[in-house]
Amino acid sequence: MFSILNSIKSQHDEERRARQYRAIITKAAKLGGELFGPIPDGVRREFFCLDERTWIWHEEWYDQNGEHHAITTRYDVRPNGILKAQDGQPYQYLSLEEGRRFYKAVKMYNKLIHAELL
Repeated sequence: MFSILNSIKSQHDEERRARQYRAIITKAAKLGGELFGPIPDGVRREFFCLDERTWIWHEEWYDQNGEHHAITTRYDVRPNGILKAQDGQPYQYLSLEEGRRFYKAVKMYNKLIHAELL
């Protein structure tokens, strides 16, 4: 009986940690989306660190015809460069200039997240 209770408690703890992690990622993504200025009405913009080497930029909006648009860009930080893939396209290395902008965004994000969440 004791092992069943431990198993249930462990499962609840794991679920609680998963909920907390999702809440932190959601808040961080929203804050990250605001890094580059105000977000227009009807636009959803997120920028966040998914894990130690993966960054995500996501933006959604409706155009003047009411058509939904969404773009997701995934950045994979490697020792030899930063790879970028957008909406299922193959990975490509960032140019030097895009790499500089990405680095600046990551620094801004880390500063903001540390100030707001940690």
